Amino acid sequence: MGFNSKYHIDVDFEVPKKLQWYYAPAFFGFWFVIYLCLVNTQVNHIPTGLTRSDEASHPDAFIAQRAEDTLIELTRIGPRVVGSVANEVTTVQFLRDEVAKVQAVASDRFEIEIDVQQASGAYMHWVMVNMYQGIQNVVVKLAEKGNTNENYLLINSHYDSVPGSPGAGDDGSMVATMLEVMRVIAKSNDSLAHPIVFLFNGAEENPLQASHAFITQHKWAKNCKALINLDSAGSGGREILFQSGPNHPWLMKYYRKVPHPFANTLGEEVFQAGYIPSDTDFRIFRDYGGVPGLDMAYIFNGYVYHTKFDRVNVFPRSSFQHTGDNVLSLARALANAPELDDIAAHAEGHNVFYDFLGWFIIFYTATTSIIINVVVSVVALLAIGVSVYFMAVRSGCSLSGVLMRFGIILGIQLVSLALALGLALLVAVFMDGVDRSMSWFTQMWLIIGLYVFPIIFGMSILPALYLEKTKKDLLSLGFRVQLFMHSHCVCLVILLITLTALGIRSACFLMLCVFFDIIALIINLVTKWHRKAYWFAIAVMICQILPFTYFTYILTALLMTIIPMQGRSGAQSNPDLGIAMVTWLFALMFAGFIVPLIMFFRKTRTIVLCILAGTILFIIIAVTDAGFPYQPKTSTQRYALIHAHRVLHNADGTTRTDESGIYIYPQDRRIHIADDEIKALGLAHKVSEFCDEEMFCGMPLYNHRWHKDREYSLWIPINQKPQVPTAYPSLTLQEITELEDATQRRFNFSLVGPDHMTIFVNVKNNAKLLDWSFNETLIRDNEPPPHFVYFSYGLDNSALEFTIDVEKTTSSFDTPTLEIGIGGHWVHHENTRSQALSDHIDNFPSYAYVQAWVGTYESWYF
Repeated sequence: MGFNSKYHIDVDFEVPKKLQWYYAPAFFGFWFVIYLCLVNTQVNHIPTGLTRSDEASHPDAFIAQRAEDTLIELTRIGPRVVGSVANEVTTVQFLRDEVAKVQAVASDRFEIEIDVQQASGAYMHWVMVNMYQGIQNVVVKLAEKGNTNENYLLINSHYDSVPGSPGAGDDGSMVATMLEVMRVIAKSNDSLAHPIVFLFNGAEENPLQASHAFITQHKWAKNCKALINLDSAGSGGREILFQSGPNHPWLMKYYRKVPHPFANTLGEEVFQAGYIPSDTDFRIFRDYGGVPGLDMAYIFNGYVYHTKFDRVNVFPRSSFQHTGDNVLSLARALANAPELDDIAAHAEGHNVFYDFLGWFIIFYTATTSIIINVVVSVVALLAIGVSVYFMAVRSGCSLSGVLMRFGIILGIQLVSLALALGLALLVAVFMDGVDRSMSWFTQMWLIIGLYVFPIIFGMSILPALYLEKTKKDLLSLGFRVQLFMHSHCVCLVILLITLTALGIRSACFLMLCVFFDIIALIINLVTKWHRKAYWFAIAVMICQILPFTYFTYILTALLMTIIPMQGRSGAQSNPDLGIAMVTWLFALMFAGFIVPLIMFFRKTRTIVLCILAGTILFIIIAVTDAGFPYQPKTSTQRYALIHAHRVLHNADGTTRTDESGIYIYPQDRRIHIADDEIKALGLAHKVSEFCDEEMFCGMPLYNHRWHKDREYSLWIPINQKPQVPTAYPSLTLQEITELEDATQRRFNFSLVGPDHMTIFVNVKNNAKLLDWSFNETLIRDNEPPPHFVYFSYGLDNSALEFTIDVEKTTSSFDTPTLEIGIGGHWVHHENTRSQALSDHIDNFPSYAYVQAWVGTYESWYF
C-alpha cells in the first residue's frame, strides 16, 4: 500500500504524527513499573528459611534455623581476632564441639576426621610481606568408609573476625552454613565419590594467612582438586558467584544446577582488576595451590561489614536458606564429579556466565563468546545496511542521501553519548567541589536524579534539536528515529568489537544489547512495520523489555554492592566519578534504544528540559540534610584510630622524637565532615608531613593501605600516653657476623611483643640489602627499600628470630647500616581501653564508627 507525503512524492511508508506530550509520563511510567515489579523484587528475592519443624518433611534439605542457631552461639563469643583467646581457644573448641554433634548423627556410611592445624609461614600480600606464626585451622574430612579416592573437594570459610566486630555476616554466617551442609550430608545415605574437606580457617582477616598455611603445609592440601570458597563483603541478601575457575569451565556445569543462581562475569573482572577493596582466600588457593573453584560471597548490606554492627540480628534467616541450598547442591554435585579425578584434562579456558533475575544461568567458554560477539556484530551491521537500503527505496530519497543523513545522525549520537557522560561527570565534580560527595551513600534513590537524569538529558537533547530542525526533511520522522537507533547500535558494535579484542569477557553485555535490537529490527523488516507510523516502535519496546529488565537488575545489584564499599575505599578519589561512570555505561545498554522513542512526543524539547530540571531539583535535595550520607548504626562513617606512643632513636642512642598522639585514618571521601570534632582532640597534622624525613612516616601504620592513604590521615599530638596492656615490643640485636666477604654482614635479631606487629626495614649510607629470613620476593625482585613486614601470631607467642644480610662497598660498618621500626598493635584489648581513649572516641559524631586500639612505634639505627 502506498501513501502520499506532504511533498506529493509517491512513497511506501506512513508519515507519522507526533503523540501528544501528555502521553510521555505514561511512557516513562511503563519502564518504571517494569523496574518496580520485576527488578526491585528479584534483586531482593530470597527463599523462606526452613525451620526445625520442617525437617521431618525435608530430611535431606538444608535447615536455615539450625544454621541461624549456630551463628547465634558463635557470635556470643564476641570478636574473634587472631591471637585472642576468643579466636585461638574458645572458637576452636566451639568448632570441635559442633563437629562432634555432626559425628553423633552421622550415617554409618561416613567417617569424619578432624585435625587442628597450627602453622607458621610468610608470603607477599600486594606490596608487603605477610608473616604468621602459630595460626590455626580447624580441618574436617568427610568421606565414605573405605573410600580410597585421593581427590578431594575443598569447602572453605573463616571463623576469625576483624577487631571489634562479632563477624556475623563476615564470615560467621558461612561457617554456620558449612556446619549445616556437613550435617545434612553426613546423616544422609547419598554416596560421595570424593571426600570433602571442610576448612574452617582461623586467620583470613590478617589477611589470608590461614588459607596460605593450609594450602602450602597441610597434609590434605595436595589432594584438594576443586574449591568452594565462602566469604562475605556484607551481611545477608543473596550470595553471588563472582569468580570461577580459572580455566575450568566445567565447574559452571554444576553451578548451573543450583536452585538460586546469582552469578556474573562482570563481578569477576571488576574484582580481579582491583576495583573492589577486598581480597579472598580464593586467590591464595589459586596462586599457591593451583586449585580451581567457585568463589561466593554476600555482597548486600556492606554498611555493617567489618563493624560492630555486623550482628546476627541483621542477618536474615532466609539468606541462610538461599546460600545453604546452593552450597549443599554444589557440594553433592562436585563431590561426585568425575572431573575431580583428572582436572588437568578439563582445563579449557575462561568462562562467560550470568544469571537472569536469579531464575536461570547462562554460561559458555570465552572462545565461544568471541564467536558469538563477532557473529552478532556482523549480523547487526548487515541488518542495519538492509534497513538503510529499504529506507532509500521506500522514502523517495536516494541511497546517498540516506547515508549522508545516517552519517550526520551517527555523529550526533556520538556527541550525545559524550555529552551524557560529560554531564554526569560534571555533576560528580560539582558535588565533590561543594563537599557533598556520597550523598547517595544512604539514599541510593538520589542516583536517579543526580546521574540517570543528566545522562538521559545528554542522550536526548541533541537528537531532539536535530529532529526539530529537520522536521520538513524528505525522510520521515519514523525513519530518522530509526537512524538514531541504528547509530546507537553501531556505537555499541564498535565498543563490542574493541572490548572483545581486548579479551574483556563482560563484552557479552554489549552483545546482548545489540542482539535484542537486531531482533526488533529483523521483526520490523520482515513484517514491514518499519514503514508504519508506530508499529516499529511497539516492536522495539517489546524487544527492549528483557534487556531493560536485565541491565537495570545488574546495575541495581552492582550499586547495592559498591555503594557501601565507598565508605571504606579511602579519600584519594572522588567516588561520585565512579558512580557516574558506572551509571553511564549501563544507561548505554538499558536506555540507548529507548531514548529515541521520546522523539515521537510533541514538545520533545520541553520534555527533555523537564528531565534536566529534575537533575537540578535532585542536586538541591542532595545538598540539603536529605542528602546527608550517614546514619547511626545502619550506614556509618568509618574511622580507624590508634592512641599511640612513638619513639624515634638516633644513631648515637639519643631520642629525636618521643610523643604520644592520636592517629586517625578516615576511610572515605568526606574527610572534613567531622573537622570540628577532630579539632577538639588537638592540633592535627597530615601524616604525609612526616614522610619525607622518616621511614614510613615514623608512624604505627597497621598495613600498607595506611601508607597509601597517608595524605588524608592525621596525627594529633596529645599529652596522655596510651594504656598499653602488655610490655612494649622488644627488639634485640643478638649478634652481627661477617659473611664470606668483609663488606657483608649478617644482623641477627629477636623480637617479642603483641600478637600484631609491623616491621619496617630500611638501609642507610649506601648499604645494599642482600637477603633476609623473611619472604624472599622483595629481595629477589630488587624492590627498593624501605620494606613493610606485617607479622601476627596465634597460639605460638615465642620470639620471632630473623636475620638481615647487608653489603657496604662504599662506606664502613662504623656508620649506621640498618634502620628498623617496630609497630605494636593491641587490637583486641577493648576491656583494657583507657578512659582517655574512650573519651576520644566519644568525641566523634553519633553517625561515626571508630575502630580503635592502642599502639606503639619505635625505630632504631644499627
